[in-house]
Amino acid sequence: MGTVKEQQGERGTRTIGGVPVGAIGLGAMPLSVEGRPDEAQAIATLHAALDAGVRLIDTADSYHWHADEVGHNERLIARALATYGGDTDGVLVASKGGRGRPGDGSWTVDGDPRHLRRAAHASAARLGVDAIGLYQLHKPDPAVPFEDSVGALRELADEGTIRMIGLSNVDCAQIRTAHAVLGDRLVSVQNRFSPAHQDTRDTLDLCTGLGLAFLPWSPLGGISRSAVDDPAATTPPPTTPFHTLAATLRVSPQQVCLAWHLAQSPTVVPIPGARRPASIRDSAAAATLTLGPTELATLGR
Repeated sequence: MGTVKEQQGERGTRTIGGVPVGAIGLGAMPLSVEGRPDEAQAIATLHAALDAGVRLIDTADSYHWHADEVGHNERLIARALATYGGDTDGVLVASKGGRGRPGDGSWTVDGDPRHLRRAAHASAARLGVDAIGLYQLHKPDPAVPFEDSVGALRELADEGTIRMIGLSNVDCAQIRTAHAVLGDRLVSVQNRFSPAHQDTRDTLDLCTGLGLAFLPWSPLGGISRSAVDDPAATTPPPTTPFHTLAATLRVSPQQVCLAWHLAQSPTVVPIPGARRPASIRDSAAAATLTLGPTELATLGR
């Protein structure tokens, strides 16, 4: 039977490149894109994450809504950290470069080394840091040799603009190529992965073997919205094994899903999004939930 621990303890801490972070991170994108909350609520959500023990905040220069507000999410995070009343020294902010948003809802890709260098310097300035803790290639650009994009990140690390390097939206061959180029400077991979989207499990398994942190984006895929996400929702969510187990354990389906992620590998650090303080507080509590073999078998691998 699954259990809820009183303290996070060892299960509540994971590492990225040797840097300790909470087992649950925060994907900050919903705070800046379409449907975003007002700034007061967004700041309150970021502060609630820190209060709940979240120490990894994932962002990108392309997390914005309108074309003229590149870096909206990074500036928002900088303001939240500056106004937080507690200690923020252990917070790892992970940004990304290599994608753009023209303002019409679409996404573009630009992995040109010159663009990546400009983007990283601009992100560091918006975040108000000398060096970005973790900087990730947002997506490989099919028009640019992958090794060239990765090489630009290596140069940024050499000059001290970024400390650690990550990849996003990559396959196993690209991970192996980057690992050969970067060595220990490559510390993480961020791919879409969830109970409903497990086609990237091979990259999770590779990261486990290489000792790289695996950051599932959109980790709650397949778990329908609940009152935690949308208190105005009037349609009952469909019943899934996650909902059934959640009812038994008296926790939310989101917590069960995130605990399932943590059980997949010790390198996994899920980064669920949130628009409300209650949502990230609920997600962060998954670090205290341990699922037993029977529950995991019921939920699937």
